[in-house]
Amino acid sequence: MREDVSGQEILLVYDKQCPACDKYCQRIDIHQLAGPLRLVDARHPSDVLAEVTAQGLDIDQGMVVKMGGELYYGADAIHALALISSRSGIFSRLNFWVFRSATVSRLIYPSLKMCRNLLLKTLGVTKINNLGDSGKERF
Repeated sequence: MREDVSGQEILLVYDKQCPACDKYCQRIDIHQLAGPLRLVDARHPSDVLAEVTAQGLDIDQGMVVKMGGELYYGADAIHALALISSRSGIFSRLNFWVFRSATVSRLIYPSLKMCRNLLLKTLGVTKINNLGDSGKERF
């Protein structure tokens, strides 16, 4: 992860209709020196979502953090968030402790994604399908 992002806006692109994703993203507390965090609902068109799509990143398979001109996807996104998060509060400390390791993040993320997909399927929420793949509207 690049270290020269201090003070720049950080974008977190995620599925706001996923209750677990929304709760996680609402709880993220970025260290004030890292820069302001802006949450972006991937279900609404935006310049950053267009950039995510142009890079071929499937937002249904992972959240995206844009920081310092770089896109971090899935496990790399939660790892990046952990590294720039504050350490105040139980949630922030736990988030840092679990996801500070890129390796651990990559090991845990598939299980989190599977739980998310099962939750959204149970709730009857459709996929975002930002890549426009036919037949991939449902979980």
